[in-house]
Amino acid sequence: MAGFHEVRFPLRVALGTSGGPVRRTDIVSLSNGRENRNRRWHDARRRYDAGSGVRSVEDLYAVLAFFEARAGQFYGFRFHDPVDHKSCAPGGAVSATDQQIGTGDGATAAFQLVKRYADAGGETVRTIEKPVMGTVVVSVAGSTRPAADYTVDHATGVVTFKPGKIPASGAIRAGYAFDVPVRFDTDRIDIDLAQFDAGRIPSIPLVEIRP
Repeated sequence: MAGFHEVRFPLRVALGTSGGPVRRTDIVSLSNGRENRNRRWHDARRRYDAGSGVRSVEDLYAVLAFFEARAGQFYGFRFHDPVDHKSCAPGGAVSATDQQIGTGDGATAAFQLVKRYADAGGETVRTIEKPVMGTVVVSVAGSTRPAADYTVDHATGVVTFKPGKIPASGAIRAGYAFDVPVRFDTDRIDIDLAQFDAGRIPSIPLVEIRP
């Protein structure tokens, strides 16, 4: 991903953020009371506001320094979504069988990490590009593979099996923790020291960078 720094937004501030997935849908109401709906975006794009996470002068300075190091909107970075940051539910433990990422055929060596959101009504598949270092575990046909069998590109989320270790058959599944690739959605940060002794930044808008 061009124009991206593989660094994480200050975690303490990230844990106090608000936001989540945003979708774009066109809805046309017809004269008979029915409606036509058009899904303009195939995938959601996440937006956050980290302003509420600033609780001290130290937090304030950490955000300012991070903003300056990214040159405002110019460089993207990693962001820890406090609710959705694992291949499982936030309170669960990552398992090598959490998410199916492919099926072994004896020839395909590389598999993209994905996360599925599904119920009886439908499914959305999300590409995971920024797994957290040291958290990815992989299984084939329900059996956990040793880490020596594959490599993980933590900048793209691609798992590649080494020669001689490529799965011949069976479901390939993975578990992991991950960050969201984002950038600042402003080139200006306004600091307000009038209302709180500790200091406060009213708004720190962040927007997900889509591949």
